[in-house]
Amino acid sequence: MDQTTKRILVVDDNTEAADISAELLELHGYHTAVAYDGLAGLETTRAFRPDAVLLDLGMPRMDGYQVAAALRAVPDFDHVALIAFTAWGDIVTRQRVIDTGFDEHIIKPANLERILAAVRIALDKREQLCAAAAS
Repeated sequence: MDQTTKRILVVDDNTEAADISAELLELHGYHTAVAYDGLAGLETTRAFRPDAVLLDLGMPRMDGYQVAAALRAVPDFDHVALIAFTAWGDIVTRQRVIDTGFDEHIIKPANLERILAAVRIALDKREQLCAAAAS
């Protein structure tokens, strides 16, 4: 996978965390955009057309689960890898993340290597799922 062509949207109501995550991903060759709440995340997904969304779960207006469910309900976004990026790591959250259709789950705080690995894994998983569905 050539990450220089990959577009990553970071959605987090913590503006500093969103901006820093996007900057770090940019430094590693990704094209990024940010949104600071779930509703803006949906709007930005439509405009930016990301390959992956790094998505906080606990946000006002529309939480990360709602955003993920909305994206998974639209076939045009089947190819988009979803990565839950949250401080919540309990078993109920983990199961809900899986049930909602996320490809990966990162628990904050996470180091850069973990974030980059999760992005790569999620992109690969989504690519394989889409290839399998197409055949």
